[in-house]
Amino acid sequence: MVSTLVSIPGYRINEELYNGSRTLVYRGYRETDSIPVVIKLLKNPYPSFSELLSFRNQYTIAKNLNSELIVQTYSLEAYQNGYALVMEDFGGISLKDYFTSDQRRYIASAEEFLRIAIALCNTLDILYRSRIIHKDIKPANILINPETKEVKLIDFSIASLLPRETQTLINLNVLEGTLAYISPEQTGRMNRGIDYRTNFYSVGVTFYELLTGDLPFASNDPMELVHSHIAKFHHF
Repeated sequence: MVSTLVSIPGYRINEELYNGSRTLVYRGYRETDSIPVVIKLLKNPYPSFSELLSFRNQYTIAKNLNSELIVQTYSLEAYQNGYALVMEDFGGISLKDYFTSDQRRYIASAEEFLRIAIALCNTLDILYRSRIIHKDIKPANILINPETKEVKLIDFSIASLLPRETQTLINLNVLEGTLAYISPEQTGRMNRGIDYRTNFYSVGVTFYELLTGDLPFASNDPMELVHSHIAKFHHF
């Protein structure tokens, strides 16, 4: 059982949802009131200052977003040398997994697309009014309940509360965000600051993928992807 792999005081772990290079995500419930929860942990047993800061950042930003379109954050608790981020569990899976599990790569109907698109546009409105730049909107960070079709945004680990952020030229290996969905200004290779339009660009790429089953720019070469976002983004 997965519960033997991790023990978090006050919680019963039932299932491992994600095992990535930097984080672990589990599903379980809070023992005091049996509320279903999702718990995110740092994988590194000795996390760096930047990793700890990222965890605190997503907690600080998300806890103030009281919306049914944003996964609610319950608490940030000390765990070993890092933190445990405790969030609501509404039975959601990522849009990426939702379509993979359904043996298809794209939206099945206009009705299905519009339902998801409207929810995401309403989410963008909330972020805009709250002056939040998410900086990593993509299908993996958008959850959907397969039964109710409820849609919620997650993962504010690299989000910014600033209405405008200056981006400098940095190494591709440490770029914030996911290259396939990153906005041109996030690359640091344009004379333009980062603002709310970054969210819109990434949602646009997501919409394109949902409708076609493909990314607008598909490449394994980071430099080619960056060039495509900068030089070709206005064509799609």
